[in-house]
Amino acid sequence: MAKSSIIILASALCFLSFINNAYSEDKTTLQVEGVVFCDSCRIQFITRISELIQGAKVKLECKDRESGSITYSKEAETNEQGRYSIEVDSDHEEEDCEVVLVSSPNEDCNEINHDLHQQTSARISLTKHNGIAGPVRIPNPLGFMKKEAAPECPEVLKELGLTPDGNIE
Repeated sequence: MAKSSIIILASALCFLSFINNAYSEDKTTLQVEGVVFCDSCRIQFITRISELIQGAKVKLECKDRESGSITYSKEAETNEQGRYSIEVDSDHEEEDCEVVLVSSPNEDCNEINHDLHQQTSARISLTKHNGIAGPVRIPNPLGFMKKEAAPECPEVLKELGLTPDGNIE
């Protein structure tokens, strides 16, 4: 009798735990957290001389995979550390989502290069059904380009084993 009571109690606790997890998963919001930097060397990645930009604006956009129409859009602004945070309260498993650059307050570092090979957005998976633990999603850093490369860029690139045009030596 005692063993069967323990088994029933344990089964009930497991069942209640399962229901709680299923319910709380639906209530969990996702958080997109990233950084925006000034691309001082115009090479599309952060170097030791890159600076994070306060007051830059980015936009999270999700698009329908079939039609390409925008299904979700939300803007954010970077804080004093160049970081932004966007709360997403719905699942976008069947959509393609990305964070795109909008504007920079720095007049000498506000260029968005739209060449096909340039990175002006960062894709992000916004679903709880992708094997990523936790609610925080971190896209790749995004950078606005300086009008002209900083004078110390050749030295910085050489330290990284790159030529001045960004190719590997």
